[in-house]
Amino acid sequence: MGFLRILGIGNALVDIITMLQDDQIIRSLNLPKGSMTLVDREMSDRVQQEIANEKRLLVTGGSVANAINGIANLNVPCGFLGTVGQDDLGRLFEEEQKNQGIQPLLIHSDLPTGRAVGLVEPGGERTFATYLGAASALHPDDITLERLNGFDIFFIEGYLVYNHALIMTAALAAKNAGLTIALDLSSYNVVEVNRDVLIELVDNYVDIVFANEEEAKAFTGMEPLEAVENLAGRCDIAIVKVGKEGAYVQQGTIRHLIPAAGDLVVDTTGAGDFFAAGFLSGIAKGYNLEKSGKLGALLASRVIRVPGAKLDEAEWTEIRNIEKVL
Repeated sequence: MGFLRILGIGNALVDIITMLQDDQIIRSLNLPKGSMTLVDREMSDRVQQEIANEKRLLVTGGSVANAINGIANLNVPCGFLGTVGQDDLGRLFEEEQKNQGIQPLLIHSDLPTGRAVGLVEPGGERTFATYLGAASALHPDDITLERLNGFDIFFIEGYLVYNHALIMTAALAAKNAGLTIALDLSSYNVVEVNRDVLIELVDNYVDIVFANEEEAKAFTGMEPLEAVENLAGRCDIAIVKVGKEGAYVQQGTIRHLIPAAGDLVVDTTGAGDFFAAGFLSGIAKGYNLEKSGKLGALLASRVIRVPGAKLDEAEWTEIRNIEKVL
């Protein structure tokens, strides 16, 4: 029997990862540390001016796009639905997806391809200033049964909640098509601003929900143990990540604490995305919750060792070998 097929939907972005010496630039830009802030093109240009003399790394990104990249490298069939510009960054995004074996269900816009400037402090904490550009052009009419056809799991990026009509249409279409729906809450400030819509989604459509400690508290008002229990009462499977302590995974009344798999931190960009990649890949391969969680923890531990959310082929080969004995 083949693996389940996973389709991700989210913001198609190119990440500009910048390693900082301290938090001075973050403070001068008045960005909330450790979160993602949506900015307009003018502010994005200002941020890029501020980092002009800093060391930068250009990689394709977007939360769910990062996860789909990880899923593809675990040899699970997958696709990505998003919108890019008709520009060099858009072509870079599409070519990389094809090279990774991802089915790119991309829509092209006249707007420039979105970009996320990741400001990474010593210790690995990252703050994102994101200009959505073409990513914001994704429309409810783009969510068609034809695009969902052939997939089994639909992974929705929480950042899409700013477009209420889009995210609700996506969830309803996937539910009607019989797909398992997974949602990542994405960022605590996203949850704070859109809590009512996210509650409606989780309570009525979502089967698997991912949250970190801050997101879970913003959603439930509870600490991690109580939060994962609350979330597991709202959907089928709940995951609450607690940093160095690992992650709680709960289905019904059965709960596992999945230990973190490593402690070397260069850049936390993509840690949550890669945890989701490993976990959903495990589900797609028929693993139990604990093994799926361990695979998620393994991927997260490897991506935080490097700047950005990409691993080289040697690293993926090692990960796939470890997967066999988890």
